[in-house]
Amino acid sequence: MTPVIRISTLLIVCLCQALGLLSAHAGAQSPGSSHADLQFVVYLSRHGVRSPTALPAQYNRYSAAPWPGWDVPPGYLTAHGFEVMKLFGAYDRATLASQGLLPAGGCEGADRVAIYADSEQRTRETGKALAEGLYPGCTILVESRPDGTADPLFHPLGAGVGTEDSALAAAAITGRIGGDPDNLTTAYHSQLAALDTLLSTCGAHPGALNSRTSLFDIPAVLSTRKDHPVELHGPLNTASSLSENLLLEYTQGMDASNVGWGCVDGAKLRALLELHSAAEDIADRTPAVAHNLASILLDHVLLSLQQAATGKPIPGALGKPSGRVLFLVGHDTNLAAVAGLLNLNWIADGRRDDTPPGGALVFELWRTRETESYFVRTYFTTQTLEQMRFASQLSAQNPPQRVPVFVPACSNQDFSCSLSSFAATIQQAIGTHRPSAK
Repeated sequence: MTPVIRISTLLIVCLCQALGLLSAHAGAQSPGSSHADLQFVVYLSRHGVRSPTALPAQYNRYSAAPWPGWDVPPGYLTAHGFEVMKLFGAYDRATLASQGLLPAGGCEGADRVAIYADSEQRTRETGKALAEGLYPGCTILVESRPDGTADPLFHPLGAGVGTEDSALAAAAITGRIGGDPDNLTTAYHSQLAALDTLLSTCGAHPGALNSRTSLFDIPAVLSTRKDHPVELHGPLNTASSLSENLLLEYTQGMDASNVGWGCVDGAKLRALLELHSAAEDIADRTPAVAHNLASILLDHVLLSLQQAATGKPIPGALGKPSGRVLFLVGHDTNLAAVAGLLNLNWIADGRRDDTPPGGALVFELWRTRETESYFVRTYFTTQTLEQMRFASQLSAQNPPQRVPVFVPACSNQDFSCSLSSFAATIQQAIGTHRPSAK
């Protein structure tokens, strides 16, 4: 056999092996009815589209033109955001029905769905929207603490629960950024410059006096706050908030002239959102920070999965032992912290590790038919920016993004993780002390 033929044969063999692996992998993504049955699903979801958390006047200092107004108070879920999450809930119901976990219609099984939301308006209303989408015309109670009350499940430090080591968190972040917050400005200079140029030029009237504050004029420092062990201030952090505001304008369905003053489309927005993901990566995904923010939440996720597997009440678990679905409605910081603590990553809708409105980490509990053993699969799901912008109906023909997430400490080649290994992974991540939010 000549060298050329030998090499060609080897390439064909490797290609066939690769295709076989891809086929096996694709089959692993849809365990369906072949060997296991879905028992329980936990959705850790961010709230839907909201207004910016401050009044436009507080952002105007950074732009040559004023930011658009909103018809709800700062930080509130909008009517459009409610509708988008209602559509997501309807899609979830159809998906869960196709997996045999819930009936396809009617109110049967509504008592096996639990929705627990943070106490803020945007999370409570998101829970109600999901409930309406899941079970229209039926009753599902959205549980939450009283408005204005810090919930330790989502804001442990703000609620005075758990442990805080600000010095260690500051050291961990300092070690990730080369010892100097200004290094982040240098590392993301091109992205920051693109946003700064947009802020200084878009929407400005010719000859108008521009007294705006440039992103590059903001000092970069680390500080602490009540509900966070350490916080980064500076160009990147400010750019994160401003790019998020552009995201909210786009997904709210505002007229194109009001999305970045007419300068931002979907492609431009996706590029600018790298700034938000980068800031979130440092501020919330750093493990020493994530441990403070996500330990209690992850512990309750685990207890709820274990309760569903045993069918017996477990203190700290959320929902009933007979429950099928649990929604935990929180914030992007919760998603980022859980991901940081478990070292999870994903790419969805063209963005790496982004946590957009309505995005959710999904933990599925499966039971094998042969051995009746339990395993967990993890996914990230989100509507595309355009699906949110246009409040698109979701269906098998127009589905939201859903991507598998590998849990490094326990996932197998098919992305499954035995429940015992998943438990050991979480217990290792949060430590031996198991603080409770209840």
